[in-house]
Amino acid sequence: MTHFHTQTPLVPGRLEQMSTRVAFFIAGLGIAAWAPLVPYAKARAGLDEGTLGVLLLCLGVGSILAMPLAGMLAARFGCRRVTAGGTLLICAALPLLATVSTVPALIATLFMFGAGLGTVDSTVNLQAVIVERASGKNMMSGFHGMFSLGGIVGAAGVSGLLGFGMSPLGAMLVVITVLVLALLKAAPHLLPYASESTGPVFAVPHGIVLFIGGMCFIVFLAEGAALDWSAVFLAQERGIDTAYAGLGYAAFALTMTAGRLTGDRIVRRLGATRVIVFGGLTAAAGLALATFAPAWEAALAGYALLGAGCSNIVPVLYTAVGKQTVMPEHIAVPAITTLGYAGILAGPAVIGFVAHGSSLSFAFGLMALLLVAVAIGGKVLKA
Repeated sequence: MTHFHTQTPLVPGRLEQMSTRVAFFIAGLGIAAWAPLVPYAKARAGLDEGTLGVLLLCLGVGSILAMPLAGMLAARFGCRRVTAGGTLLICAALPLLATVSTVPALIATLFMFGAGLGTVDSTVNLQAVIVERASGKNMMSGFHGMFSLGGIVGAAGVSGLLGFGMSPLGAMLVVITVLVLALLKAAPHLLPYASESTGPVFAVPHGIVLFIGGMCFIVFLAEGAALDWSAVFLAQERGIDTAYAGLGYAAFALTMTAGRLTGDRIVRRLGATRVIVFGGLTAAAGLALATFAPAWEAALAGYALLGAGCSNIVPVLYTAVGKQTVMPEHIAVPAITTLGYAGILAGPAVIGFVAHGSSLSFAFGLMALLLVAVAIGGKVLKA
């Protein structure tokens, strides 16, 4: 599939690879910049937890609606224009997220912010599939590693600025400056096209694409669980001081980022199938350790293992989507991105629902079993 038709004279090379990395960094930084603002938005609008939960869903709905649309637009206008448009939408939403104080305004802004994030996410993954395939090398883990790195820089950077007494609006203006500079750096070498194949503009994922999407959904479900429930679990079940309860997610994010930045070498050495099988089993073991070992230190080690295990499964699955021939990639890539995203969004709610009916430990135990299913899926997939 590496040959390109005559109408796409550009065969992606090193500059396109660099641009793809910067674009992933933009996506990670954009989403993470919002996390430290949540308590401020909650206080400004006088929201309770329940209302906040519903509001955060608007972000998810905006993203999920934008993803298939971004695939269609990219097929028509190219990755460059759509990624730039999505980034500018994020930049427009951030100062509003730092200032609006009414529920209707927050709903509209979060929806717009989510649409920008979904657009960038979907399109950079599409670009990554094309660029990686043209290179003939494993690159997807490194690309996703830049997303994780952007996330760490965004969350730590904004928290730092707020901690030094900068206003939320001031902090967002700093983030926007970084995003615009990154976009200017990446844009010249983002692809002016998005797919070699023509096909329907939208289709429901089926066959192998649905199977891959289902595996992405589970891994992202685990990621959403670590993001939204690890702190609650450590504070509630292990008695950690609330100020330190975020260490569980920090351990997860650190090993996830390190795993991805070294992942291309790991995938080359072990092969895609082993990465999914070992990764799924490591993640399951980590989550089980975090959930059932009584000491909080063991829980932190468990979250670190969960991050390491999950780190390269999704990048390998994206590479597999680039190789399948069941669906054209400008439909297949947004489809699995959407399914994965649905996992991150549904994860916290599903876990909360199960925990409400039984316990948080039972919900996490169930999640560990699903990760074992991903490992088995890796055997079946033969990526």
